[in-house]
Amino acid sequence: MDVVPPFRRDLVVVGASAGGVEALRAVVAGLPADFPGTLLVTMHVAARAHSALARILDNAGQLPARTASHGAVIEPGTVYVAPPDRHLLTESGCLVLSAGPTENGHRPAVNATFRSAALTGGSRVIGVVLSGVLDDGAAGLRAIVDQGGVAVVQDPADALYSGMPENALSLVDNAYTARAAEIGAMLDKLVRMPVEQSGGRPPSDVLLLEDRIARAGVRAGALKPAERDIAAGYTCPDCQGPLAEVDPVGRYRCRIGHAWSAEALLTAQDDEFRFALQKALRALDEKATLAAKLAAQAGGRRPGGLAERYASSAREAAAAAETLRRFLLRAAAGSEETAEGP
Repeated sequence: MDVVPPFRRDLVVVGASAGGVEALRAVVAGLPADFPGTLLVTMHVAARAHSALARILDNAGQLPARTASHGAVIEPGTVYVAPPDRHLLTESGCLVLSAGPTENGHRPAVNATFRSAALTGGSRVIGVVLSGVLDDGAAGLRAIVDQGGVAVVQDPADALYSGMPENALSLVDNAYTARAAEIGAMLDKLVRMPVEQSGGRPPSDVLLLEDRIARAGVRAGALKPAERDIAAGYTCPDCQGPLAEVDPVGRYRCRIGHAWSAEALLTAQDDEFRFALQKALRALDEKATLAAKLAAQAGGRRPGGLAERYASSAREAAAAAETLRRFLLRAAAGSEETAEGP
């Protein structure tokens, strides 16, 4: 019987969102100059934003950090940062930048990077989830562990935003947990530790399909719900197409390929609802102003019922606008309290 030689985990994929810059700086600062692994960093940034993250991380520690470029050979002892509006993926020891569909409204998305690393790196991979809201990275971290890799999660109590760490720990119960300032040293130990190769579970059809979608390997609009898929009855916030459930933990995709977790979808729907209310408030304010103007004009020319009807309409619109304005202010205050936590 052939003996599989020991190997080392040398590919570290890191995901972060809100509060992630501080956590990433702490992690990179804890890595020694002779760190033998490679870091791929995906952090949520706006599509048209200019990202200075590579420069920030280059100054934060002893390892060189650079913005990832398509087709670049992955070099050890280097930190690669996903650029805006591109998923950061891996293939055959090289970096792949993809304009595949957004996931949870993001491109780059942490789950896309993690899934790709899990499929191409298997047991060589260490996945790290840092500060952020919602749950991007949780499903990808689960995929890394299922393929034989290792999970590391920032202690939620140490994170500026605990949503991503908490959701990751809810799906991966055997993850290492540490403060951001301790994760660098932990990674250095993990990548130097010889381990017996483990193939993990065979990748599921869903995992393979989702990775192909992230690589823009599926023509837009070509996805058809499989017979086992459940029609979710929800609408994609990105394209307004119907969503289908792709797994029982509550993840959804539309036929274009946009992906949503249940938590991210709920947040997006909340944003759409708030935007609709803001439009309604503007319309009510404008109606009240215009009706008051018409009432004044009608009263000066033709006193009587017409002016009163305009004035009544102005009062009704103003009252409705004030009620809606108070509701929006209370909702905004509640959202801030939820984001800040206890």
